[in-house]
Amino acid sequence: MLDFKKNKYALIIATALFLSAFLAYALTPRNAMADSKPKINLEKSIPTAFADWKLDERVTPVAATPELQDKLDNLYSQIVSRTYINDKGEQIMLSIAYGRDQGGDGSQVHRPEYCYPAQGFELKNTRDEQLKYKNDYIPVRRLLAVNGSRTEPISYWVTVGETALRSGFDRKLAQISYGLKGTIPDGLLFRVSNISTDIEASYQLQEKFTNDLLNNVDKQTRIRLAGNLNGE
Repeated sequence: MLDFKKNKYALIIATALFLSAFLAYALTPRNAMADSKPKINLEKSIPTAFADWKLDERVTPVAATPELQDKLDNLYSQIVSRTYINDKGEQIMLSIAYGRDQGGDGSQVHRPEYCYPAQGFELKNTRDEQLKYKNDYIPVRRLLAVNGSRTEPISYWVTVGETALRSGFDRKLAQISYGLKGTIPDGLLFRVSNISTDIEASYQLQEKFTNDLLNNVDKQTRIRLAGNLNGE
């Protein structure tokens, strides 16, 4: 009887170890999605002038500390940081960080929740909303970064493969889904912000800017920036 129990427990342990090894193998991606897509060049693909927006070289987004910049350079294939101004003198800061490997947690380094506190900002009023684009919606996370007299409303999302997501649980599910297919997804973090104490007006301006930008890039770039919208 004792031998039977020992054999039973040994079988359970062996089965658990086998399943663990199988899952580890199955969830290990092998094929890079970026290799099957046309190469992207964000500096060229993102126009410097569109709609009533043009590049404003007088203002630059918050510069990363040397330590943070080193991490960004190691994690991302391309980073674009620009400031645009429209005919009314309204400014929007745009930051896009693209990485070939979005199968892990590396992109959290560029999330506002990580990089803004590293620059001395306090984050407030985090909320999850949707940004309307034509007949579709992009899931966004909105928050407020404050440092002294500087108040900066922020909207951002991440893409994993060709799906736009907020950071967190949805992103982790997408990573697991691609992992089960043996695929290493690429993706990016898309962030817009401006300096203003009028929070709601800022989010409306950011939505207008984002719509203007997406309307003035080619289809492949639009999918890279915001995922598949309306079956694109």
